[in-house]
Amino acid sequence: MAAVQIESSWGEALADEFSKPYFGQIVSFLKAEKAAGKVIYPKGSDIFNAFNYTPFDAVKVVIIGQDPYHNPHQANGLCFSVSEGVPPPPSLVNMYKEIKDDLGLPIPATGDLSKWARQGVLLLNATLTVEAHKPNSHSDIGWQTFTDAVIRKVAEEKKHVVFLLWGKFAQGKAALINADHHLILKAAHPSPFSAYNGFFGCKHFSKTNEFLHANKLQTIDWSL
Repeated sequence: MAAVQIESSWGEALADEFSKPYFGQIVSFLKAEKAAGKVIYPKGSDIFNAFNYTPFDAVKVVIIGQDPYHNPHQANGLCFSVSEGVPPPPSLVNMYKEIKDDLGLPIPATGDLSKWARQGVLLLNATLTVEAHKPNSHSDIGWQTFTDAVIRKVAEEKKHVVFLLWGKFAQGKAALINADHHLILKAAHPSPFSAYNGFFGCKHFSKTNEFLHANKLQTIDWSL
């Protein structure tokens, strides 16, 4: 089994994945790339932040991104999120605009979404690493096998989880989720290239809380 620093409940839930050959190949690939002088984002200690901030038992909402930000100082292991002090990227700004229109909350100055993660929002990128300045450069090294297993595990072992699938890529993950047990909400991606095609006005944030409340679960405070 590859040595992985991950929150204990996820370590237990995903133990089978960590022992499979493909996961060892991911680790070997990343070590080789770093040895060759490649810059990889996020830093090693942040790769599993989505899991470390949101234990398995706490998951109530899953937001699926594609891969980490590939510019310096942005990727922090939570999809769409950037660290404190880094300006919110355009897709995140559009998410804030929708939250304002949907819930009347002010647009935050921070791009740090760890407050959401601590409330049970699993901010999961399908690919957990990327080479600097090369988007999707690690999309075929095995990460999607791993994160598909994560989505299946949540879908199979929990109930009343809200899955927010924005854009064609994320919507492709719907096949992994039993819609009888969960709420699947689909919309265009919040990117400036597509947000006006159905992300704006989707009201996914209020719909999420309505579903959680109806199932006697604590709602999410989307303010930051």
